[in-house]
Amino acid sequence: MVGSISPTESKSCTDPRTDDVALSRRRVRPWRVVAGVLLALVAVLLVHFLVTNPRLEWDVVAEYLLEPSVLSGLGTTVWLAVAATVTGAVIGAVLAAAQMSGFPPVRWAATLYIGVFRGIPPLVQLIFWFNLAYLLPRISIGVPFGPEFASWDANEVITPVTAAVVGLSLVESAYMAEIIRGGLLGVEQGQRDAARAMGFTPGQTFFRVVLPQAMRVIIPPGGSQFISVLKGTALVSVIAMADLLHSVQVVYNRTYEIVPMLIVACLWYLAVVTLFTVGQRWLERHFSRGHTTGGAARRPKKTSDGASA
Repeated sequence: MVGSISPTESKSCTDPRTDDVALSRRRVRPWRVVAGVLLALVAVLLVHFLVTNPRLEWDVVAEYLLEPSVLSGLGTTVWLAVAATVTGAVIGAVLAAAQMSGFPPVRWAATLYIGVFRGIPPLVQLIFWFNLAYLLPRISIGVPFGPEFASWDANEVITPVTAAVVGLSLVESAYMAEIIRGGLLGVEQGQRDAARAMGFTPGQTFFRVVLPQAMRVIIPPGGSQFISVLKGTALVSVIAMADLLHSVQVVYNRTYEIVPMLIVACLWYLAVVTLFTVGQRWLERHFSRGHTTGGAARRPKKTSDGASA
């Protein structure tokens, strides 16, 4: 008969096992198995290379890992990265506000500043600031085209430390300006309107409504930028500043153990970056409270009777 259902089809339609998702099996994907095997093989080869290659000289790495000069260079690297990031963030906040200003000359000046310091490589800027005394033999404070109140020899003021802080801070400020501006623009205008309707002052609206929401957008790229500055401090070795890289260079120039000393620097860079990454993740979770996107939602606590609190 037309439209009749065979007994086999009827059984398959009524059998609950065919529709039970719990009884379904995961589909085998051969390419995933192949990729997993290849990754495991690469990991085994890498470990074998690191363990069996005598030229890595792990005994030398262990000897100099806690060397006082290396630890001093590590402290200089971390201090320089923090100083450049804090200074750059302050200047970047001012630049972000200037870019969002309704006064065109201020907006144009901030845009030009960001374009210049983002466009010139950091290494070139470090060398330029280190040789600033060639352009300005003396640095003075006073009335423009008028009397001077105080002046200093530029060679005494522009030390490797000064050149490193100034150069890295100016580069960092240009990037942080764009990060902060993007975070502030990411807050919907409706949030500001709602705060104004509740009687908040402009300051209260910014610090209690806008800034906490903007931080959720600012922290991930801002943390990545700090890590970039931390690694970028290796550039200051070209101006003879005793950072981590310069410290290991001094050692291997004396002992000719180049590869082990570079491994020492790599291990410390990895350790510091990992530590700050953990801190960044904590800040992200802190400012993402109440948001399911971009932050880990808190699981509800259960009471003694099993109910969710």
